[in-house]
Amino acid sequence: MSIVLSHMSALRAIRHQRQTRGTLTWKSIDPDEQKRALISCVPRQSDIDKVHLATLGFWDDDNGDEWLDILLAHGSNRRRTQRIREHVLSKTLPAEALMRVEQDLYATSPAFTALLCSRGKTLGAVVMLLMELAGTYSLPAEATKHIEWGGIYPEPYEKIIDEGNGGDTGNAGNDDSHFEVPVEQAHYGCEPAVTIPQLISMAAWSKSSEDSAFRMAVKLIKAGSASPAESMCFAMFSLPLRHGGFGCGSIGKGFKLNHQINFDEIAQTMAQGIPYAICDAYLEEADADLEYNGIGHEEMNYRIHDGQRNNGLKAMGVTVFVINRDQMKDITALEALAMVLHKRAGKRIQYRFKGYRKRQERLLNDLREGIGLPPV
Repeated sequence: MSIVLSHMSALRAIRHQRQTRGTLTWKSIDPDEQKRALISCVPRQSDIDKVHLATLGFWDDDNGDEWLDILLAHGSNRRRTQRIREHVLSKTLPAEALMRVEQDLYATSPAFTALLCSRGKTLGAVVMLLMELAGTYSLPAEATKHIEWGGIYPEPYEKIIDEGNGGDTGNAGNDDSHFEVPVEQAHYGCEPAVTIPQLISMAAWSKSSEDSAFRMAVKLIKAGSASPAESMCFAMFSLPLRHGGFGCGSIGKGFKLNHQINFDEIAQTMAQGIPYAICDAYLEEADADLEYNGIGHEEMNYRIHDGQRNNGLKAMGVTVFVINRDQMKDITALEALAMVLHKRAGKRIQYRFKGYRKRQERLLNDLREGIGLPPV
């Protein structure tokens, strides 16, 4: 007998692995093993070691509302088991849908997990999930159920502990200090869990209308985001006007996330020896770098570092536009900056429909909900 964990249980474990190990250690399997694993999955209570599953990140035994999500091939495989949610998928699984965690224990892959967890979600929430999995950060595993229920994480949401993940220039090393940061900045530096081609392949497999938000999000996201705040900022500025974004993604090739710009000799001198800068969101056609400055940038050493870095970028002809937490809640301020970016690229924003402000406000709140933040 095997166990195939899926949906929110799989997502929780993916976050746990990225949080504790920095990467996913599960093994890819071939289609034949996928088929055998799913067919033999019959979730009898006596065969499920929830204590062991908790150590692997699939389960939080201290949470009385926790459910274990299990994928089945047939309805006949259902068993009445306590605190287990069974999902039947009788059609043939897509390629790379399952991964082996250990002997007789399987889980849905990050790409397939993302598709399953996207059902019933808004486009903004799905974008935030895909940006996380394709990025170099992870939300805390413990946030998974809270976000799924539409709640705020943590309670109170304002501050949690961040481990510190270093700077964004050539001579900035890792910062191991612990300090309180807003929840949208809290993350654990890790390897991407999924690639864009894997998401594209998964989107092509599903023809169901309930996966429409997933298919659209796959077309709109980019890999390489380094924090939830960066993902939220990217989505607001990049997504098309019709979805509530500011349409900067249609300018040239759109934003390049965490893009490295090497400094020439003059720029290095201006930056006091810094050899390059990593731009949060670089828009080449506008010669612009969009930076989200969180609470850490308020510290004196960060302000000095940011000033040196920005001088180097100016010497390279790149203008740095900074967004802080308060501005990220202000639609009119964000729109004004988007207009500047369009203008610098020889474009302009043209709303060809009514109610665009409502769409923008809805998108911003959907993005916030996707990472457990309250609406603004």
